[in-house]
Amino acid sequence: MLQYFTFPVTRFQQNCSVVYDDPSKQAAVIDPGGDLDALLAEVGRRGLKLEQIWLTHAHIDHAGGTAELAKRLGLPIVGPHPGDQFWITGLPQQGAMFGFPPAEPFTPTRWLADGDTVELAGHVLDVRHCPGHTPGHVVFHSPEMKRAFVGDVLFAGSIGRTDFPQGNQAQLVASIKERLWPMGDDTVFIPGHGPESSFGRERRTNPYVADSAPA
Repeated sequence: MLQYFTFPVTRFQQNCSVVYDDPSKQAAVIDPGGDLDALLAEVGRRGLKLEQIWLTHAHIDHAGGTAELAKRLGLPIVGPHPGDQFWITGLPQQGAMFGFPPAEPFTPTRWLADGDTVELAGHVLDVRHCPGHTPGHVVFHSPEMKRAFVGDVLFAGSIGRTDFPQGNQAQLVASIKERLWPMGDDTVFIPGHGPESSFGRERRTNPYVADSAPA
């Protein structure tokens, strides 16, 4: 059985998620933005074994701890899409700008593209490329759990910012409607910040992307 928990990290309270197989305890961490000691303590408390790092995108609060964690544990880095290379290269500058601890650039073990999959202990998650917040943003979808880890594409009642370099609101809205909604209204999503919601709820109530919202 595939399970997960969410562990807020950094002063931006970014929702770092750990997906794991029960009973094998094999695990992947999604978006280790920082606070690695606290995160690893929680992983250890639960008896899990981290085997992979999965990234939705390369903003500092999502990717700032990636290089250090990969080095510490010898983990492969999977994702994001190559469109975020310039964000990875700029991690040290991002950290300095926002007052984060020093962050190193890294080279992903594997870049991701739309339609790819990632696998953990025999469980398969689908990858969708959802640009708009950043050009290389990806989303991880588990049909098995009916869960989607969407980073900063969509939030409960809102959508991701598009005022960063290479952000595009029209592209972001299209990503949500064309690539997230087909996952099903009953799919619960874990955003990069704030509480979980479902795609169905956002289609009814989100002022930016509700079915009733102006085109």
